[in-house]
Amino acid sequence: MAFVDRLLATLVHLRHGVTHDVLACWFSVDRSAITRAIGEIRPLLAQRGCVVGPGIRLHTLADVVDHLGASGQSAIIDATEVRVRRPAPGTDGRDRYISGKSQQNAVKALVITDAQERLLFGGALKPGSCPDIPQARDAGLVELVGRYRDLHILADAGYQGLGAQTGGQVITPPHRKFKANALTWWEERFTQQRKAHSSRRIRVEHGIAHLKNWRALSRHLGRRELLTELVPAIAGLASIHRQPPLPDVAG
Repeated sequence: MAFVDRLLATLVHLRHGVTHDVLACWFSVDRSAITRAIGEIRPLLAQRGCVVGPGIRLHTLADVVDHLGASGQSAIIDATEVRVRRPAPGTDGRDRYISGKSQQNAVKALVITDAQERLLFGGALKPGSCPDIPQARDAGLVELVGRYRDLHILADAGYQGLGAQTGGQVITPPHRKFKANALTWWEERFTQQRKAHSSRRIRVEHGIAHLKNWRALSRHLGRRELLTELVPAIAGLASIHRQPPLPDVAG
């Protein structure tokens, strides 16, 4: 298969979840040729990184933090779960993939977007049972954010606790001080603060939706190890569609 055909087959497989057998019929080749082509193109796509501007690509979490710190932008962080097959009986750590949130077998990926809803990072995968904060810590987020004291990252309630570890650079929703018999004015203020934080953080949810529009991440039926390439590859591809149009210089 020519390189263009291999690339096209890989993109169709990732975007629409078309099986290798169907792709083999479309390209009039053997199924093994499609499997080999996707296996060759997928890591190349994963190495491209997320596009944030002309000639600017972010490959790692350190690249993302450096870009945000140098440009003075804020970011939004969240985790998303990709459903996977249940590990076979007797597999070591089989229960680690059961998510406490969805009660399904899943792999959790870290996603970061900017205030313009552009995807900056997708990766740092962990089993579904891993909480949000340990995932962020293991990815090195606390140490990286500390390099730029003016950098702020919005997060949901699952990251409460990181704010204290980062000197307030990770901003989470306010805590509820009164569980019962709360004053009316305080309850109204608390609701307004939560809504304001949620309205700013919704952009990362849109970014996750762009990722899940790719059928390969709506539910992964292959080997779990392949997600370390699939998530960054699709994040890089999805980031291209979120770029502003180029200015018209004609005339």
